[in-house]
Amino acid sequence: MRIYYYHTRPILPALEEWKEFKHPGHILYGLTHFERNGIDTVIHPFKAYASRLRLMIYNLITILSCKQSYDVLYGTSYRGLELLIFLRALGLYRKPIAIWHHQAVPASNGYLKNQVSKLFYKGLDCLFFFSRALIEDSLNTRKVRAERLHLIHWGADLDFYDHLIQVDKPGKKDFFISTGKENRDFQTLLQAFAATQQPLEVYTSSANGDQQYDTILQAYADQPHIRIHFVKGIIPYELALKVASSQAVVISCLDFPYTVGLTTLVEALALGIPLITSRNPKFEMDIDHEEAGITVAYGDVNGWEEAIRFLQQHPEKAVEMGQNGRHLAEQTYNLENYTKELVDILKTLARKA
Repeated sequence: MRIYYYHTRPILPALEEWKEFKHPGHILYGLTHFERNGIDTVIHPFKAYASRLRLMIYNLITILSCKQSYDVLYGTSYRGLELLIFLRALGLYRKPIAIWHHQAVPASNGYLKNQVSKLFYKGLDCLFFFSRALIEDSLNTRKVRAERLHLIHWGADLDFYDHLIQVDKPGKKDFFISTGKENRDFQTLLQAFAATQQPLEVYTSSANGDQQYDTILQAYADQPHIRIHFVKGIIPYELALKVASSQAVVISCLDFPYTVGLTTLVEALALGIPLITSRNPKFEMDIDHEEAGITVAYGDVNGWEEAIRFLQQHPEKAVEMGQNGRHLAEQTYNLENYTKELVDILKTLARKA
């Protein structure tokens, strides 16, 4: 079986880095492990366009003119594939399309917009989701059929993190760390750390969408125990080294209806590091139940203060939480496992085509 593999960023350099243990494989959504599971790939030639329309046109022409045969088009997102998906809905593109849907299928206001959206989702033969909650929200829109929606237990590339720990031997774990940039609640996080006076390292971008993080973060520039680092580009290896050297991972997020912070969360599990995270109901794993960390309600500064102090005052419990998180990663949430889940579904989809 062969799939056409579509990603929204350059992949070939990342794939080469993965071979040298310089890039975590899970961010490539199965590509690193497809061949060993009986799937060949045609990799889409990525080009960056500021214009969404130009991107869609380029992708449409490139995919339709592909000379290599393939059974299924597999995308890590539908962004840039919209025109092709509408052609599939109209029966003008014959290959099944399977994509990762990072949020729930959205509800639409207005009759015309709702009908266009229904037509769009008709063109998607298979949608992969990070949690059952996202699937349930999607079904409530009545735009998608249940048999097309699939839960995947997305998790980290354990080999990457094990190699990092063995080779680079991260140093003393004496600080908390926050990485990631999407919809982070730095106001709540920094208020809590200002109150507890615990050391915090923040790695993020200066802005995300209309959220100006630099304005919020600069208000805490005079706090010597809070260190701010603005990061440009995608540097997962460098950040993984920082996380591996930390005492605990903190993920303070705004209330958005998708799995905000999931990438950071699975990294903490893989490294066996305890975490404090916003209590996101869209996460599939139950951090409190698994005793892999502590969850805090959105915007709860006092809750964050209590959680920070608890981990600082109970180091033996923090170690136990980290071990529980690693066990959860080994048992369920890892690249090997989720690739096998993907492969089974993609092969079934190809047989039905």
